[in-house]
Amino acid sequence: MPNTDPARDSLDGLSVGDALGAQFFVPGSSVTELLAGRPPAAPWPWTDDTEMACSVYAELREHDRIDRDRLAAAFADRCEPYRGYGAGTVVVLHEIRDGRPWSEAAGAGFDGRGSWGNGAAMRVAPLGAYFAGDPDRAAAQAALSAEVTHRHPEAIVGAMAVAVAASHAAATRAGACAPDELLRAVEPYLVDGRTADGIRRAGSLLGRSVAEAAYQLGNGAQVSAADTVPFTLWAAATFLDDYPAAVLACVEAGGDVDTTAAIVGGIVAARTGVGQRGRLRGVPEQWYSAREPLPPWAESPHRSPTNID
Repeated sequence: MPNTDPARDSLDGLSVGDALGAQFFVPGSSVTELLAGRPPAAPWPWTDDTEMACSVYAELREHDRIDRDRLAAAFADRCEPYRGYGAGTVVVLHEIRDGRPWSEAAGAGFDGRGSWGNGAAMRVAPLGAYFAGDPDRAAAQAALSAEVTHRHPEAIVGAMAVAVAASHAAATRAGACAPDELLRAVEPYLVDGRTADGIRRAGSLLGRSVAEAAYQLGNGAQVSAADTVPFTLWAAATFLDDYPAAVLACVEAGGDVDTTAAIVGGIVAARTGVGQRGRLRGVPEQWYSAREPLPPWAESPHRSPTNID
């Protein structure tokens, strides 16, 4: 039977994209080999992108909403720095663990402006899928989830945009969705700034090559929301029915590959699911099996990839 939980599909898509993308920071991994259908050898460990996304997913599964105090505590308690957390995020989470209120810890960085990094966007796609077809709630809950670690408006807008895209992708999984439709769904939730400007520019680049889109929009190399979210929404919109192609686009673009592949994978899998679903190409079974298992506390009952004609 097909899985009917788009949020869990999104989490799987995010974590597989994250784990595969992270392989391309390991010497010996070859983009050419991957494009030829020969992915890196398993297992593929996941990074902080997945660890934090699992906490978001668990919070929603257990409580149906984001409580910032509870989510901040979960992030802090589960933080394993070897997973690739940015130095600023490690400081914030350690301060929260030591008892500092999250609002103070998250707001103190970057001369009191808060982080405008891509960390809030990288973990939020399952939240959007959880609120499939309810973009207002997806955007509002995404903003709450972002503020725990990223209080700069650019980071919050990036998280909202990714969540709304995933919400729309999940809501349209039974029908057609044109590339420009996904970007139009996000438009009402944009607040003017660099991230919003980039997302709007992404619409004009539909139909262009991956290389040109990455050149114009960024590929996450600056680890900012403005340098990451526009390209990921372009890639998700372009390859919304084809999870492998969407993630391969992130690998081809280079930059912060684990994070771009996590964001794109989470949005696209909210629509395609895991395995083959008719004309929708979901997470490949080989990739799904290669990903390091998710933490036991984030796991739903056992599931396997399915092929559904």
